[in-house]
Amino acid sequence: MNKSVLSILLGLALVLSGCGNSSSTGTANITGNWSATLTNTDSSPAFAFTTTFTQMTGSSVNVTNLSFTTSSPCFVSGETETASFVLSGNFSGSVSGVFQLTIKSGSPGGNTLTLQGTAQNNTIVGTWTLVGISSGCSGSGNFVVTRM
Repeated sequence: MNKSVLSILLGLALVLSGCGNSSSTGTANITGNWSATLTNTDSSPAFAFTTTFTQMTGSSVNVTNLSFTTSSPCFVSGETETASFVLSGNFSGSVSGVFQLTIKSGSPGGNTLTLQGTAQNNTIVGTWTLVGISSGCSGSGNFVVTRM
């Protein structure tokens, strides 16, 4: 085999060896610690919390360490969370996609906070709704979630 063919094959092998890593970079970008600020439709503060997201297989996101940093009778203790994140766009260090987070109250029970939005790199923006059975535990507005 002559040197030019060998050089082309070596170059092609190097290019192809990097191809398998591009999607793993994109899926890891949602993973980390995040801080959320939710405002009512009149722009007044509604809720704030911090949490940790870990991108799992597919669109599933593991939510841990959720802690409300604002006092609310709607979420006192024992909340459960589920989240999803569907990636799209450029996976070479830039992440974007559709995001949804649902938080169900433990005590008192019967309150559900849903966030739906769009992620772009280190920020997730969208709308939220709260449906509940506790007094004062319903509403809607906008949110911003940023990577800490």
